[in-house]
Amino acid sequence: MLDFRLKVFYTVARRLSFTKAAEELFISQPAVTKHIHELEQQLGMAMFERIGNRIKITRAGQILLKHADDIFTSYRNLEYEINQLKHAQGGLLPLGASTTIAQYFIPPVLAQFNLRYTDVTASLMSGNTEQIEQALFDKTIQLGLIEGRSKNPVLKYVEFAKDEIALIGNVNYTYGDNMPLTAATLKTIPLLMREQGSGTLEVITDELKRLKLKLTDLQIAMYMGSTESIKSYLHHAPCAAFLSLQAVKRELEAGEFKILPVKNFRLVRKFHFIHLQGQQDKLAQLFMRFARQNAGTITQNA
Repeated sequence: MLDFRLKVFYTVARRLSFTKAAEELFISQPAVTKHIHELEQQLGMAMFERIGNRIKITRAGQILLKHADDIFTSYRNLEYEINQLKHAQGGLLPLGASTTIAQYFIPPVLAQFNLRYTDVTASLMSGNTEQIEQALFDKTIQLGLIEGRSKNPVLKYVEFAKDEIALIGNVNYTYGDNMPLTAATLKTIPLLMREQGSGTLEVITDELKRLKLKLTDLQIAMYMGSTESIKSYLHHAPCAAFLSLQAVKRELEAGEFKILPVKNFRLVRKFHFIHLQGQQDKLAQLFMRFARQNAGTITQNA
């Protein structure tokens, strides 16, 4: 039903690359160039400006991109509603989740969702909170799931689950005097932290302020890009790390890790769906309802 030239333009505009657009659309680069040229002739204005080996979207291209966003959202919603009349639900649902959610929380819900809605093709990309937000802006995903506290006015945030973060250590090592750690003692323990841009690091930094602690006050042994890397490191060193209790559930039960109580520290964070303000994709709305109804499954199976 869609004008394929508009789809070609939309892909080039998102990728800012004729080559990458050709790869994504499974057509040749000359075919991409031909479709863009025909579209520019039809509209009477250039959509892209060529600068050496790079391209830049023009003002006319930005206007077309805005309307193309609306057109594609309307088309997906049209497909969704027609499928409902046929007592079916189908279509593409690209999701993005920050690392902790992607690894430990959402896979069980996605598995149930895929069993329930077999005609929906869902995909999941993983990254830190900043990367998921950028993917929404780039329109490479329709819905994000993040654990950060920052709020961007361009995005809408909908809470769907809670998670507790605690200080975790290796059972083979002693931290302090086996009493709840004070802020002063915490300064003496080598710590592993998630990378800058991580929603987990953001909420930990905010909570530490209540103890009058800054990251620069602490002994940061290393910043690491994933919870799994931190867990692996903890198995081999007398460090500690602030981690989701769900992410270390198996290690705690197996007696490999232990919770290190910190005086006046309790961190329960909220997980949020995020999507662009305005018209919302109906498949994304369907998944949001399903995930919120089955939020208990996340913590039970993480």
